Amino acid sequence: MEALDESRRLLVEELRRSGIADGRVLAAIAQVRREAFVPADLAERAYDNVALPIGLGQTISQPYVVALMTEALGLTGTERVLEVGTGSGYQTALLAELARAVISVERVPELMVSAGRVLDALGYANVDLHLANGTLGWPAGAPYDRIIVTAAGPEIPSVLLGQLAPEGRLVMPVGTLKAQRLVMVRSIGDGFEETTLGGVRFVPLVGEGGWSESSLTDPAYADDGSDPPL
Repeated sequence: MEALDESRRLLVEELRRSGIADGRVLAAIAQVRREAFVPADLAERAYDNVALPIGLGQTISQPYVVALMTEALGLTGTERVLEVGTGSGYQTALLAELARAVISVERVPELMVSAGRVLDALGYANVDLHLANGTLGWPAGAPYDRIIVTAAGPEIPSVLLGQLAPEGRLVMPVGTLKAQRLVMVRSIGDGFEETTLGGVRFVPLVGEGGWSESSLTDPAYADDGSDPPL
């Protein structure tokens, strides 16, 4: 445990040197035990700054990318956040540290159950998980002050923009199946302002507003598990 604690401290310092400047985000990363969200045989690599497989064709994202996306949300502690793609639950835990409430949707039942078990064990009471097609968001809880999408789509689904509160922010990877750019969208007046944060590679967002299941068999798409090209 002491070795993992030291590895977590070193990761936080690495992220700080890499440009992550939000002290609340860095403190959350220092607090949340990433090893709880990875397979047991990968626990020793939990604080490597790389994406790691979590099974079922999914990954836990590279810590730098997680930190970058979280920082871009600009959380102050008062927000209600919609997370599309619970995955391992690690990003969910960070959001729970930084926001008032987190509503997270996941389309894979096994992942939702596993993430829920870990989040409950760690005492996160401000998280509400739902099994649903994330491309449709969670209309029952809208509007949201912040929306974060942890899978890549060809574009930002209009239904998610419709669930964003005035002056809200949405962060999502957008592009092709093989490479994307991370974008942050602000809701300003009657429109939206978009900022590109860098190049990334995420697992695909599947469903209405994302990619179809059949498109994932296209030879042009080969998920080799590589880390995002940042």
